[in-house]
Amino acid sequence: MTAPLRIGLIGAGGIAGAYAELFDGVDVAQLVAVADTNFAAAQALAERVQAMPFESYTDLGEQAGVEAVIICTPPATHVEIASYFVKRRIAVLCEKPLATSTSSASALVELAQRNGVVMTMAAKFRFVDDVIRAKSIVDSGILGDIILFENAFASRVSMAGRWNADPDVSGGGVLIDNGTHSVDIVRYFLGPIAEVMAVEAKRVQNLPVEDTAQLFLRTASGVAATVDLSWSINKELDSFINVYGSQGTIRVGWRESKYRQASSPEWVVFGHGYQKLDCMRRAVENFCGAVRGTRQLLITPEEAIASVDVIDAAYQSLGRGGWVSVKGYDDHAEKPPVRRITGVA
Repeated sequence: MTAPLRIGLIGAGGIAGAYAELFDGVDVAQLVAVADTNFAAAQALAERVQAMPFESYTDLGEQAGVEAVIICTPPATHVEIASYFVKRRIAVLCEKPLATSTSSASALVELAQRNGVVMTMAAKFRFVDDVIRAKSIVDSGILGDIILFENAFASRVSMAGRWNADPDVSGGGVLIDNGTHSVDIVRYFLGPIAEVMAVEAKRVQNLPVEDTAQLFLRTASGVAATVDLSWSINKELDSFINVYGSQGTIRVGWRESKYRQASSPEWVVFGHGYQKLDCMRRAVENFCGAVRGTRQLLITPEEAIASVDVIDAAYQSLGRGGWVSVKGYDDHAEKPPVRRITGVA
């Protein structure tokens, strides 16, 4: 019997705590080490899971004997940390976004490929049962031609003093933070995104980054999509994905998912909502299987770059207005650096 994969956790913040909790249900891997520059935080989390604490990721890499790591640090650190482990031929599961620019994401992917290292980005919504079922329903054709796709992640939360709202650390505001999930969801259902337009709403939290924004997307196949993102409003929606076809509608919700064909007055319930730890656990299991060579990696490095491409284009649109082509949607060419808007509106 194959021994569990030895995994190290880089970062000991909120999302790292969720990973630590989900490992109780993962048989194929063992969390053996935790690193954080706040050593007290690393010690506290490591104690919960009976792992070794470290004050730096380099100490963990040199001493813990890990075969893979999960990077849970702020986006600006992702490339540096991931590159260190890739060079040591240690597999990497990196929280989203993979990087804050297309050029750095591409360089990291090339490094992983040269070293033959498995690397992926955390995209938990692709592992949600209801999302997977919804995708199969859409692909079945019973909703007809897909005309419009909607996604919303809008929940009021104070971002004062949080790294997510520091552009030097996060790479931007709600657009890169929640929007990375959104563009991955759109691409999962509809394929490559060809064009994007981003519009910022009024800032109410006095942050140096956008706290509410809308994305308008056109896919390569001609489907229109809209995304609402906010840290400052609650949209009070039961569903976070709505797909409208010529012959029906599907709604993926937080507590229930359902679809209705145009020929029927009845909604058909096909799922019971979003379970955070369940989908994160499946993502970890997929990653571990890919490292062991027993499973195909669902989120390829190219998929991760594609998400960065769209967010880059969205920030270009936010800066100059209008539609911006996602030039990397079929050719991940290096593009000019993108200026994140930092002036308070």
